[in-house]
Amino acid sequence: MQVESFDAIVIGAGQAGPALAERCTKEGLRTAVIERAHFGGTCVNVGCIPTKTLVASARAIHMARRGAEFGFSAGDIQVNMQRVKTRKDEIVLKSRNGIHQWMQGLKNAEVIQGDAAFVGPRTVKVGERTLTAPRIFLNVGGRPSVPELAGVHDVPYLDNASIMELTEVPEHLVIVGGSYIGLEFAQMMRRFGARVTVVERSAKLLSREDEDVSDGIRAILEAEGVGFQLEAECLSLAREGSGILVGTVCATESPALIASHVLLAVGRRPNTDGMGLDVAGIELDERGYIIVDDQLRTSAEGVWAMGDCNGRGAFTHTSWNDYEIVAANLFDGDPRRVSDRIPCYALFIDPALGRVGLTEREVRASGRAALVARMPMQRVGRAREAGETQGFMKALVDADTKRLLGAAILGLNGDEVVHALVDIMAADQPYTAISRAMHIHPTVSELIPTLLQQLKPLEAQ
Repeated sequence: MQVESFDAIVIGAGQAGPALAERCTKEGLRTAVIERAHFGGTCVNVGCIPTKTLVASARAIHMARRGAEFGFSAGDIQVNMQRVKTRKDEIVLKSRNGIHQWMQGLKNAEVIQGDAAFVGPRTVKVGERTLTAPRIFLNVGGRPSVPELAGVHDVPYLDNASIMELTEVPEHLVIVGGSYIGLEFAQMMRRFGARVTVVERSAKLLSREDEDVSDGIRAILEAEGVGFQLEAECLSLAREGSGILVGTVCATESPALIASHVLLAVGRRPNTDGMGLDVAGIELDERGYIIVDDQLRTSAEGVWAMGDCNGRGAFTHTSWNDYEIVAANLFDGDPRRVSDRIPCYALFIDPALGRVGLTEREVRASGRAALVARMPMQRVGRAREAGETQGFMKALVDADTKRLLGAAILGLNGDEVVHALVDIMAADQPYTAISRAMHIHPTVSELIPTLLQQLKPLEAQ
């Protein structure tokens, strides 16, 4: 068996892989980039870019329907789902091709398409080729989980990728899972014209969020006609004529939902099976994620894992930060760590939720003395002017250190506004650094100082 030697091998061309491959080549390392499917990974192909493109189409349709509020009439709104999909496909293809061309154009790098599997320590096989390198970087991503539901294999169902291939609006879409992916599709498809029902086993949506955040999101979606069935403890699927019968409770006499389409949105799993990781001495946790240390090294010497496959974050921005951590440690003498970053994310319903740091529930559980401030979005002039007054702002501060502990911005531009708080937390500055700042009027961000000027002790429950 002939073994080809490289200085570095990058497996997976998602968010972290291409950037690290480029950095390796700039450091003079002969690098192999291996990708088995589409370049760009989840974000470019079936995640951020296509979903937010669809969200934008759905918002345009929604605003056209609201024309009377703003003094105009757009007439009878007709949704052309094929055209919506075509627009999404065009944007995805441009991004995907851009990454592929970027990798193909790297000097000192070779792009290889195929499935990679370890055949020994720091040695992988791709097709008929066997490659080895002292540095191997895994960026293999994840895929949708299929829950163990009665009848799940007896009916056609959609996941977060296949639902974006629809060329017609579903008559009645039932979404199994009341978390981030499911709720984004719920609002989007409702705005396209589908009847939508979300079924969730828990007693509330978004189990990691505080009750007020969960309730606020539910109110926004219910106002647009999205239905909910919570505490669905006995989920099951079965064929019912041309539709799908969705059982939600245990009692047999209870009515079931009849769906034209079912979307399973109950989480994701890492793409670590079938890679021969055990042969390479790479350890996994009980869920199949690659175990890494604070600088993303695996249990195998010379192997790092980045992105969704390491269980240290399920977002594009955490994957990119993984790349930055690995590159900083390897090439810059900068000991960056995963534990240094501040958790932040968004739920891209409309209006969006921007989240950073701890929830109120987590702050209470910590037992520390804390301050809290809340403000409804009705107080925000920019929101009133835009006709977008749903939601609220909330911030939590350590009473002793005056450092921000966490925040939730559910409302107009919440996914952007929250970064003012992210930056203050990253700079390790007291909340007064922003509460005393002068912000531009009229903006949503100008209410952040006002919010922080209203901090009060967090009362015990």
